[in-house]
Amino acid sequence: MHFDALFPFDAKLSDIPELARAAEKIGFSAAWMAETTHNPFLPAVLVAEHTKNLQFGTGIAVSFARSPAVMAHAAWDLASYSSGRFMLGVGTQIKAHIERRFGMPWPESPVDKLREQISALRAFWNHWQSGERLNLRGDYYKISLSSPFFRPEPIEHPQIPILVAGVNTGLARLAGEMADGFVVHPFHSPAYLHDVLLPAIRKGEAAGQSSNKETQIMINAFAVTNKQERAYARQQLSFYASTPSYRKVLALHGWQDLGEQLSALAARNRWDEMPDLISDEMLETFATVATEAELPSALNDRYGAFATRIALYSPFVPNQRQAFWKQLAGAFNQ
Repeated sequence: MHFDALFPFDAKLSDIPELARAAEKIGFSAAWMAETTHNPFLPAVLVAEHTKNLQFGTGIAVSFARSPAVMAHAAWDLASYSSGRFMLGVGTQIKAHIERRFGMPWPESPVDKLREQISALRAFWNHWQSGERLNLRGDYYKISLSSPFFRPEPIEHPQIPILVAGVNTGLARLAGEMADGFVVHPFHSPAYLHDVLLPAIRKGEAAGQSSNKETQIMINAFAVTNKQERAYARQQLSFYASTPSYRKVLALHGWQDLGEQLSALAARNRWDEMPDLISDEMLETFATVATEAELPSALNDRYGAFATRIALYSPFVPNQRQAFWKQLAGAFNQ
């Protein structure tokens, strides 16, 4: 299992070179840039420039806010510039954000639209690399125009990994069917992983075209080793649990009523009251609670049987807890 770094959500472009060099020196396997307050593709250029071996990726880029062509070009250039170290992590986001934050239409079937987006990405890449005809005709995209002026040159590493992020079974099945990996949302429990998501991924693999496909499982994990992390985890869990489309995670544990309470508080902007509703039982269900010394073995016990990669939801900050990060990276990246 590879141990990766999640870069701070509020990191500016001027912060990225130091972050990237420090992450590589610590021994992380990969670095991930989320799409929250900043575009995730721009820092990826700087990571490629300031490291030699560190893999990196968008964790995640909101795909429904972009055309497949725009993502295909960005990923192609990053894969070329980094000698194949770039991974494209994509996610759909939720309806309210797509419509009211990005001003884009929400599809009738998010799974079908993301399926077409992935097909379009690979169609572009195959066309650019081998000259295969570009002709995608689906319900959401019809892409067939390509002239030499807009066609990039073939590259040395054209097999760009695509990872799909999700909470529910539809996107998990899609990841198993046609993506290279599935990014597990931090709002999860071991029971939800084993009983809901992993079976859906395996069903997707069985339905896919490759008979020997093994989907990478990338875990975003809450970890609690001190009081500050406990408070942070409670805050973030209360936020995620207030999202109606994530309610199935709570329902598995019989906590759907709590989700409705949190949604009501969020609707009234009473965010400060929400963390108090996250009990110790819930915290230990959704987070790995351990001392710093015990955390590597606790994470391995929780995820080691099936996970390919893991990153803590607590962002990596250079010059803070270096011994802690080195211990984790060394425990997994051997």
